[in-house]
Amino acid sequence: MNLRFVLDPDLTSELREQIIALWVDVTNAGGAVGFVAPVTEADVRPMAEATFAGIADGPDRLLTAYEGDRLVGILIIAGNRFHLKAHWRVLKRVMVHPGTQGRGYGATLMREAERIGRELGLAALHVTLRDGLGLGGFYERLGYREVGRLPGALRLAPGDDRDEVFMWLDLGASAA
Repeated sequence: MNLRFVLDPDLTSELREQIIALWVDVTNAGGAVGFVAPVTEADVRPMAEATFAGIADGPDRLLTAYEGDRLVGILIIAGNRFHLKAHWRVLKRVMVHPGTQGRGYGATLMREAERIGRELGLAALHVTLRDGLGLGGFYERLGYREVGRLPGALRLAPGDDRDEVFMWLDLGASAA
């Protein structure tokens, strides 16, 4: 496995389109990244543009993962926008291309985010997940622990409510 990471890449129109395409592919493969399949680029674009604004204008940071020159994964290291929470960050839109599943790219992407968090002097990282997809075990293997859940907080369809699960990784740093 040979991934190349770029933190805070230039958000060119080409990269924006690649991220939107990745978001569509991940969602349509069953990924829980803000939508329920099926979606199109037109469905994803408004949320993607809001995400890009948070990156371009701060305080959010984009971490991209490349296999050669191909974008295969991203995550957002989101600022909390509240000074009492400046010592930790939320990881959002954790995505790995479905065609690369099973190669360890998701774990490698998360470990790179952890490395960056430590480098930034953060005390912790937080990620939320949609229950029912078996993601808890993935994050637990990376050292995250469940710290809470909102029962039925996510309504995927009438009669299909899922828990929103909060996972936390203590980085052991004192403050940012």
